[in-house]
Parts: sequence; structure tokens; C-alpha cells
Amino acid sequence: MFGVLLVAAGVVSRIHPRETFAGFADVLGFVFLLIGIAWTIEAFAQEAFNRLWWLKLTSGILMVVLAFWTSGQFFLTRAATLLVFAGIWAAIKGVNDIMRTFEIRKPAS
Repeated sequence: MFGVLLVAAGVVSRIHPRETFAGFADVLGFVFLLIGIAWTIEAFAQEAFNRLWWLKLTSGILMVVLAFWTSGQFFLTRAATLLVFAGIWAAIKGVNDIMRTFEIRKPAS
């Protein structure tokens, strides 16, 4: 049943690519919003024991800004912009993970 729905969605997306792309941008903006909210809540939860909690908070705020930018499509005119935003998301996640790794592996004073 799910396979039939996916095939139907694929046919519709091939017939109406512009509407599909606009829908994808809306869904991606919603995902960015959920991730930004989760990262912000996680930052405040880690404030007591993580010295780098502000990095996660900054990342969460940036993701919320990206979410509204993507969903609102203020300047979204090309497909490459969505790829850039997905790359920014991956870069923010990578920097957070690297910084947390160094914080965890730091020798005790």
C-alpha cells in the first residue's frame, strides 16, 4: 500500500515539479524548525554540566532562523539554495560534535 502511494507521489512530482519543490522547501523548513527547537531545549538542559552549552544554543537559534528563511522562501529562488542550507545544517552539526568531543576528552584539571 505504501509503495503504491510512493509511486503515485513520484508520478505527481514529475508532472508538477515546481509545486513539488515548493512542498519540499516547506517540509525542509519544518524539519529545520524542529531540529532548532530540539537543539535549543537540549542546550538549556545541558547548561549545568556542559561548558559549551552556548554553542548548542547558538546552533539551535541559527537552525530556527534557517527554518523561517526556508519556509518563508524570502530569497529562495534556486534549488541550489536548499542544498546550501542542508550543507549549513551538516556543518553546524559537525562543529558541535567536534567541540563536544574535545570537551569530553579534555584531561581533568
